[in-house]
Amino acid sequence: MQTYKLLAVLLDYPGGEIVGDLRAAVSGQGGALGLVRSVDTDEVFTGSEHASIAGFIDWMLAQDQTELEGRYVKTFDLTPEHSLHLTHHVFGDDKNRGPALIDLSEFYKSYGLQHDEHEIPDYLPMMLEFVSQLEEIEARVFLTDAVKVFNVLATNLEKAESPYAVLVRVIENHSSLARQAA
Repeated sequence: MQTYKLLAVLLDYPGGEIVGDLRAAVSGQGGALGLVRSVDTDEVFTGSEHASIAGFIDWMLAQDQTELEGRYVKTFDLTPEHSLHLTHHVFGDDKNRGPALIDLSEFYKSYGLQHDEHEIPDYLPMMLEFVSQLEEIEARVFLTDAVKVFNVLATNLEKAESPYAVLVRVIENHSSLARQAA
């Protein structure tokens, strides 16, 4: 389930240390595709998903660090339609968002996960970190609750021609697979 952890890293703020670690991992695996295949030891993701993630990594590593960070901020922090805080897409600033966030925090705690107090629990990279600790079926069931949000987020990112859209589509695919199997 390490691919979810990799997706969490790729969707988090691309600070210099993260990019440096990613660059070292890619060179150690003979390229981005080699890295993606090496972390998907359970073969949960398809070959085309591996290629999509590897293509994103190649794009990311080809960017100037300052431009990459600026693009990330513009994409996710300054454009509400691209928010990585998933309950924002459901509730906006409605007062019902608070109870949903509390429920999510309590759900994490039931699994023994103590999330970063500085981050809201619906932050997609945090959710993917959590999912990476679950069994495959359990991960897909957890993600199923947000499948519609993933679709909206991916569509918004595609409209903006954001390279991040492919990552969200991969996540959406794995969340909708649970729904199809049910």
